[in-house]
Amino acid sequence: MQQMDVIDLFLRLLSTKSETPDDGGLLDFITEYLSDFKAYRFDDGDIKSLFLTKKFGDGAHLCFSGHIDVVPAGDAWDSEPYTPKIEDGKIYARGAQDMKSGVAAFVQACKEVKNFNGRLSVMLSSDEEADGIGTQNALKGIEKIGLLPDYAIIAEPTCEDIFGDAIKIGRRGSVNGVLKLYGKQGHAAYPAKSVNVINLIAPILPKIAGKNLDDGDDFFEPSQFVITDIRAGMEVTNVTPGLLKMMFNVRNSTKTTVDDIEQFVKSNFDSLNYELEMKPSANSFMTTPDSKIVKLLQSSIKDICKIDTKLSTAGGTSDARFFGKFGVDTVEFGVINDTIHAPNERTSITEVKALNSVFNRILKEF
Repeated sequence: MQQMDVIDLFLRLLSTKSETPDDGGLLDFITEYLSDFKAYRFDDGDIKSLFLTKKFGDGAHLCFSGHIDVVPAGDAWDSEPYTPKIEDGKIYARGAQDMKSGVAAFVQACKEVKNFNGRLSVMLSSDEEADGIGTQNALKGIEKIGLLPDYAIIAEPTCEDIFGDAIKIGRRGSVNGVLKLYGKQGHAAYPAKSVNVINLIAPILPKIAGKNLDDGDDFFEPSQFVITDIRAGMEVTNVTPGLLKMMFNVRNSTKTTVDDIEQFVKSNFDSLNYELEMKPSANSFMTTPDSKIVKLLQSSIKDICKIDTKLSTAGGTSDARFFGKFGVDTVEFGVINDTIHAPNERTSITEVKALNSVFNRILKEF
């Protein structure tokens, strides 16, 4: 396939409707565009994932990763969300920031690379905006064939105010919990004959609500026990409740584990009759600041953007958590994040070109 420039490639990706988990045929298109890379597919029904790889030399293995799917466009757009509009140096379309800009930048860098000191790969999935099964399938698949990368760059939008001001070297985990507290239902006029669960939990709430489970560190805020819902009773005034359900979430740093959270709950409820169910939806991870890929990304941003970038672990979850689980040194870097998932999502032509330049420099210096 004839080589494009990065903006033409970006517009091609934006012009394809690929609402999760539909890839819109873009994985086949990218496979053809990088036809000199060996292709592996790890599809699972409607969930698709692609791994492209090429060995250039005997050095380390670097993988660029991202997702080709987008959230539904929704309403309130000033233009057609899958017909890119260029205005005042900005490109408007669903996926402009999240994250077809990043995909275009690294795919183009891989298309243009001539020499590379190691193995270079691209991993793409079609359901990051849902459950992220595609990336997990691909990582499990490449582990089986012995091709797990040493380093990964995920081109999610990470910058805050100006392009190049932030990269992510880790993410907090997320643990969801449901606690059921049992008492004995009764008549409000005879409180001695019942065990009111609201009375049971009332003295405990000040000890758990909003409490920090660790002190955090230079990269993570403290892990906080956040109660998201409490309900009991039948919305009547003459019956005391015998069952209370409390839901909570902990965005945990690397200092706090699921076991730590369970012990925190147990220490406060151990004398009571309760059931606890917890489900981690994301694992915390961090790539150390002295990792080769962190330093190389920082120096590349400095060279291209002329600014010092900060190292961040802020934000929600991304596919980076799955790479971290496999022990891969992983960083995230992409365009400014201020319109993702919103009507009139947009990014600038300047940012996309600069992102491509940063990736080109990484490949040159790797």
